[in-house]
Amino acid sequence: MQLYCILVVIVLFEGEAVEYIKRDIENTVRETAHTFKALLLTGSRQVGKSTLLEHLFGDIRRITFDDPVLLAQAKQEPQLFIDDNKPPVLFDEIQYAASLFPYIKMVCDKSKQKGLYYLTGSQQFHMMKNVSETLAGRVGILELSPLSLREIQKVDFRGHFLPTEEYLEKREKSAKPYGDIWEVVHRGGYPELQDPDVPWERFFGSYLKTYIERDINQLEKVKDQLKFTQFLTAIAARTAGMLNYQNVADQLEISLNTVKNWISLLEATGLIFILQPFTHSALNRAIKTPKLYFRDTGLVCYLTKWSTPETAKNGAMAGSIFETFAVSEILKSFSNEGHDYRMHVTYYRGKDKVKKRKNGEEVRTDSEIDLIIEENGICYPIEIKMTANPKAEMTAAFEVLDKIPEAKRGAGGIVCLYDRPLTLRENVRAIPVNYL
Repeated sequence: MQLYCILVVIVLFEGEAVEYIKRDIENTVRETAHTFKALLLTGSRQVGKSTLLEHLFGDIRRITFDDPVLLAQAKQEPQLFIDDNKPPVLFDEIQYAASLFPYIKMVCDKSKQKGLYYLTGSQQFHMMKNVSETLAGRVGILELSPLSLREIQKVDFRGHFLPTEEYLEKREKSAKPYGDIWEVVHRGGYPELQDPDVPWERFFGSYLKTYIERDINQLEKVKDQLKFTQFLTAIAARTAGMLNYQNVADQLEISLNTVKNWISLLEATGLIFILQPFTHSALNRAIKTPKLYFRDTGLVCYLTKWSTPETAKNGAMAGSIFETFAVSEILKSFSNEGHDYRMHVTYYRGKDKVKKRKNGEEVRTDSEIDLIIEENGICYPIEIKMTANPKAEMTAAFEVLDKIPEAKRGAGGIVCLYDRPLTLRENVRAIPVNYL
């Protein structure tokens, strides 16, 4: 019995000793807290929202609605609860107590102080409706993602990604070799998994169980959890692909409306990102179907049963997983600065034919640009290739953007596995993945 107690103490001590990982969004969080009366930090479960706020604002009392007693009081007596927990205060997982929003609004309206309430939540769009109705103009909303490669490598560099010469020159000063990038891709970006002693498979198994039982069932009661898990796997297998609702419905033998509803749940809880197509009247051959990306490649590998970095690297999904990783890194660079990447990042696919070489032969295929970053009237095209041998011909589709009279095509790039930036032709460079 004594031995058992000693082991428990050791485990608890080791858990508390996990090193805090500095987050790129920290300055943005501080600025937002000093600008608005309330701060709402959203993001999927286990990305480190509470840890970040406690690290930055350690003197603020934290109330967590994982506590059923506190949650019951907040729901039954919201005014009394607000009176008992005067600001500044941190309300963790606020989506469980959305009834508090009108009372938070009243406190904000009576005070001229900034930084009254610090809120976290893992159900973004479910909460947005309540926030927009009650806290508009009073709350600053930020999104925390899983750890970026910059954060994992402890790189001291801030700024969103652009494939420009200026960006690459700045980024080169802090770039670190990535070794085998698939170790990072497969492990994923959840902070707890950065401890090598945490079992990868056990973590994600527990994560999904909690995610379905808490986050999903709080939004909508899913009667068949096995079918929902099969749905998650089917969606993970389609990461970096065009979103075909009917195809998923046919595979799983569920209704089209169910698929659309469940996709919305995944997006609302921060597991996936829907990338909208780039459309313009000058591009009348554009395909208007969005693409779907998971936000964490570790979760993708777990759901699709690539159990090691080696199997993921050499498997049939390797290209899609690598693209998902690169897109996710680019999106993180925007959100960590407080930018809404939905306003900046799209993709293009159209029936405009481009010439490519396949198996030594020249073929004509539909044109596709993996990412288009729009900023200040300039379109920056990005291709993502899991290759260490990038070629200029891989960017043939970039010329589609020249059809838009009022838009200017900026520098383009191929994000790849080459070990240093390389000019492929005028205004097009190969960009190593560790430069994102």
